[in-house]
Amino acid sequence: MTWVLLRGLTREARHWGALPERLAGLPGAGQVVTLDLPGNGVFHRQVSPASVRGIMALARRQLQAQGVAPPWHLLAMSLGGMVATDWAQQHPQEVSRLVLINTSMRPFSHVTERLRPANWPALALLAVRWHNAGPTERTIHRLTCNNTSSREADLAAWVQIRQTAPVSPANAGRQLLAAAQFSCAPQAPTCPTLVLSSTADRLVNPRCSQRVARAWQAAHHSHPWAGHDLPHDDAGWVGECIRHWLAES
Repeated sequence: MTWVLLRGLTREARHWGALPERLAGLPGAGQVVTLDLPGNGVFHRQVSPASVRGIMALARRQLQAQGVAPPWHLLAMSLGGMVATDWAQQHPQEVSRLVLINTSMRPFSHVTERLRPANWPALALLAVRWHNAGPTERTIHRLTCNNTSSREADLAAWVQIRQTAPVSPANAGRQLLAAAQFSCAPQAPTCPTLVLSSTADRLVNPRCSQRVARAWQAAHHSHPWAGHDLPHDDAGWVGECIRHWLAES
């Protein structure tokens, strides 16, 4: 099996931390591909489409260009989860399994659930000082991570990532617009689906994941204390949930 990992808004492969290694250690695991979305990471000079469908089409093309044959197991969080969902619904023959982490999408969630209003002022300030790497990454860490044990090391790494592959303000805006406008097809993807969420997510209401799982009758596990960046806060828990899900199915 080949795992393909998709991160969220303005994040890239290097933000996955320990999770790719955890997946590589699962029974029967094959290749693990951390695919950057257009406008992020190795593709930061590309123009990010302003729609999830456009992002998905470019990501799909990039994966095919790498010569990685389908079907794939897609694991994705946040905006990446929307891209993975659209991928699985539009090209079901290419996706054998789907794991969604702290994602949200219409028609299952309202705008105030998909982005908690209490964070809107902080996000507006992020836009104003986007090029100031240190304070910007510190704010992102505060909003998305509840595990602060490695905060200073995280911030040093994240600032380095921003300096070597900066996401432009225009691309960040297009990705935000794509996420806000996306509405998935109501029917469940045809592949087995696992939904993981964080009860203590301060950025996105965990009800968003709960409703997706309930509507699709998908397996769902909720972490008791992790933040929005669940793979950062507890990669071991994510790996164990996936291991048990694979064994059960």
